[in-house]
Amino acid sequence: MPAYVKSVTFDCADALKVAAFWAAALGGELDEEATPEKAFVEAPGWGGPNLWFQRVPEPRTAKLRMHFDLRAPGSVQDEVDRLVALGATVAHAGADLTVMQDPEGNEFCVEN
Repeated sequence: MPAYVKSVTFDCADALKVAAFWAAALGGELDEEATPEKAFVEAPGWGGPNLWFQRVPEPRTAKLRMHFDLRAPGSVQDEVDRLVALGATVAHAGADLTVMQDPEGNEFCVEN
């Protein structure tokens, strides 16, 4: 039997802030014991990896080599607008794909 992805871990400056964004963005549940030092988001539905967030002392120094590609449930623009209201920013808007950043600048994409 092969391994599977149990969770994805993010190093960040404020675990609670970033976890709260991703919980709202993905419809996951933020652990009630989340703090700025560590936070956990349970994936919605079945089978998706959970998300862990942990405070680290050093700042990010380069672009991440891995990112999420989110499929918009409706129009890309509607999803971009929703994510901006949650605290994301638009890095680059294209015709079929928008590159965004979460509250700590981690890039992700929104597409159809």
